[in-house]
Amino acid sequence: MNFSSKLPQNKKEFALFMTVISVISVNIIAPLITCFESGFRLSVWAQSLQAVPFIWLNVIVLVLLTYKPAEWLTGKIVSPSDSFNSHILANILCSVLLMSVFLTIIGTWIGMRQISLLPIQQFFYKWPRNFSISFAVECCVAQPIARFVMYKLHQLQKTKAFPSAVRAK
Repeated sequence: MNFSSKLPQNKKEFALFMTVISVISVNIIAPLITCFESGFRLSVWAQSLQAVPFIWLNVIVLVLLTYKPAEWLTGKIVSPSDSFNSHILANILCSVLLMSVFLTIIGTWIGMRQISLLPIQQFFYKWPRNFSISFAVECCVAQPIARFVMYKLHQLQKTKAFPSAVRAK
């Protein structure tokens, strides 16, 4: 299987890939972490959704800022001869590691609607849970869906470019 068909191949596809991952992640992770903090009630969930657009904007900025460092860190963990799945898993691990460090603090500030020292003081208590939730959502939900979207997009592009070759298979 051509694994590159599951990854973005240009800037436009990268934007789509990032949008799919970030929308799914923010809409699952932020409410889930908020509910762990304040209790699993409908009112808490509804309140957390008010902060989602602001968190999403920060996620986009952080993805762009941490993309190269995560790629570099991934290169230190895996070798070029390792499998596609090893590369993907290491990249998810590095990306989530970097982003969760920042979002444990920034996300709390957005949720509290104020900048305080509280998330910094409680960082080592909150970050492991936030990292675990984020890593699970990225590995099991957001990334697989985004890679499926890329795969289907590339299949569609191939069908449009070579209509008779695809039907012959």
